[in-house]
Amino acid sequence: MTTKRALVLAGGGVVGIAWETGVLRGISDESPATAQALVDSAVLVGTSAGSTVAAQLSSGMSLDDLFARQLDQSTAERDPGVGTTKGHSIAELFLAAVTTPGISVAEKLIRIGAIALDADTVGEPVRRDVIAHRLPVHEWPDRELRITAMDIASGKLVVFDSASGAGLVDAVAASCAVPGVWPPVTISGRRYMDGGVGSGVNMAVADECDTAVVLVPGDASAPSPFGMSAAAEIAAFHGNTFAVFADPAALEAFGPNPLDLRRRAPSAVAGRQQGRREAPALAEFLGLS
Repeated sequence: MTTKRALVLAGGGVVGIAWETGVLRGISDESPATAQALVDSAVLVGTSAGSTVAAQLSSGMSLDDLFARQLDQSTAERDPGVGTTKGHSIAELFLAAVTTPGISVAEKLIRIGAIALDADTVGEPVRRDVIAHRLPVHEWPDRELRITAMDIASGKLVVFDSASGAGLVDAVAASCAVPGVWPPVTISGRRYMDGGVGSGVNMAVADECDTAVVLVPGDASAPSPFGMSAAAEIAAFHGNTFAVFADPAALEAFGPNPLDLRRRAPSAVAGRQQGRREAPALAEFLGLS
């Protein structure tokens, strides 16, 4: 019986990109076959930070080189600075949108989309250039790569792939468009924001797979404002799952701000150390031990 496996890469800012890359590099240290099996998964699902890592993995660039990128102090990344909109902090507006009683999740997401549209951020071309520098290849790969984003007008999840008509750079930019921090991304006349706003893992995108390995740069106990936490969503997946959540050392390396560029290298190193520890159990899960 053939098993179809997904590698699901969750959101978590620039520290999440670094940590996920580090975890895979650490797995490769201990079990190269296990790391290669994960990279070669039938389906790659990327949300927000995970969309960057998924696109990078599908480019064919080695884990060595991707890890080295995270340690490099020279970077095209930008410090977003988080401002205000109409005299209120972004945090205040988010709290108001999420806690408003009597409205659906979709309506709450639409309100967050409105915040994203109204926020004072860099322009779309500036942000797109950052994403373009992240990706070794700008064309969709000849494999199942799925990138999540949220349509700000409908509050619904959208999945971009090679058949969607969206360019890869634009799809990743949309998935990484943190509302209030980065500008919503325009694709075919519609505007999109971060795919992790509704769910950091979006397990349903890998629904046809019967096995999933999930990397989550966050605490397993972290709640979600829109229903199931990442841990609960992974547990509810119909197939077999192996989830790696950031351990205490990684959480310390992240610091309080997942967009802090100074934390990239420490997060990558913490991820590599954690990946080494996770490798034996993952090899056993994949039947490679």
